[in-house]
Amino acid sequence: MPLTVGIAGITGKFARLVLKNLCRSSGVQIRGFCRNPSKLPAKFRDSPDVTIVQGSSDDVDVLRIFVRGCDVVICCYLGDNTLMTEGQKLLVDACDAEKVDRYIASDYSLDFTKLEYGQLPAKDPMKHVKDHLDSKKHVEGVHVLIGAFMETFWSGYFNVWHPEECKLSFYGNAAEYVAAVARDPSATGLQHFLGDRRSIHGIADDFAQVYGKKPQLERLGSLDDLYKAMQATFNKDPSNIFAYLAMFYQYYCTNGQAYLKPELDNRKYPEITPVTFKKFLQDHKMEELSDSYQNAGSDV
Repeated sequence: MPLTVGIAGITGKFARLVLKNLCRSSGVQIRGFCRNPSKLPAKFRDSPDVTIVQGSSDDVDVLRIFVRGCDVVICCYLGDNTLMTEGQKLLVDACDAEKVDRYIASDYSLDFTKLEYGQLPAKDPMKHVKDHLDSKKHVEGVHVLIGAFMETFWSGYFNVWHPEECKLSFYGNAAEYVAAVARDPSATGLQHFLGDRRSIHGIADDFAQVYGKKPQLERLGSLDDLYKAMQATFNKDPSNIFAYLAMFYQYYCTNGQAYLKPELDNRKYPEITPVTFKKFLQDHKMEELSDSYQNAGSDV
């Protein structure tokens, strides 16, 4: 019996990578939801295994049409807190009304369940959505928690605050795990995946071995210094999220509070090979590193 997977926000960079992985599996039908289907590559739009429903995230009737008949819905929304909170809640409500078995929330980094509201503002929507899912009768929440996407934090790793262990997962690898979870009806609740664990000094060693150049590590201060700086920046102008967001992520990626569980779920999907930091470097020329995140998914 075929599996029907819904992907909300299917034209996004990460969604296309998930779609690419799902399309490699036989017996999988894809239902996509987006505002502008023309943004999806023609090879997917024209595929007999892909059906697109066009609409906006606040159109309740269209949301129900989209999720109807799906076995699992993956949310790949990426936007402001209104979309990530209220938009997802409407999508969850549609899944509950149509009795969709599982809803994979748009989480994908850090164990946000260990954070208090307000500690990492960008993760508050994830906490709200989990609470909302926990209140539903007919749809079960799935939260794919992955060590920080390395490409998104590349520019900060050689200019860091504290040389603690860095936990890494790469964008394509993350999409592989999300697709695997979508295909696995037994995968519910919190799912923890990780690509690599390296200290900042280990990262520098890998860099030197691959490129023949030893990066200069500069210690800018303690975790306490970082905390004071990020809070001061936040309190000065809470609306300027880009002024402080990277510091908040750096802090909670480093202080251990939001670390993933020791017993990872990688073992459930042995067909997926976790991408190590060194392997990532070997697959990219040094001049390509600064653009690696922007180029992720560009070939799909």
